[in-house]
Amino acid sequence: MGIELKMLSWSIALAIVMLVMAVLASISQRGIPWALGPRDGTPGLLTGMAGRLDRSFRNMIETFPLFAAAVLAVVATSHTSENTALGAQLYFWARVAYVPGYLLGVPLVRTLIWGVSMAGVVLVLAALF
Repeated sequence: MGIELKMLSWSIALAIVMLVMAVLASISQRGIPWALGPRDGTPGLLTGMAGRLDRSFRNMIETFPLFAAAVLAVVATSHTSENTALGAQLYFWARVAYVPGYLLGVPLVRTLIWGVSMAGVVLVLAALF
């Protein structure tokens, strides 16, 4: 298995960890009855760490399909290269760094980390053009 697919697999694992963290944090604010109930109505906004974990996970879900599609496309068309390997690694490690960057509430650093992850997607995608 190439590095691109390994980074895709690790990114899936990271998304699962992020989801679990966000869910547990939301339960700590909204309570178990909300989590186990039908969730009718609009819940209050998550605040503090729970809100940051939720937003961090949602950001992962926004960028992940682009990364996954790019990786699968370069692998399926045999267009993998050193650049696609680098791009996949940039995406994964930037997404790992994004979580603490977001949790600590460091605005500029968080945005720069996001930019690195997107640069990784572009490096992978560029191999198709």
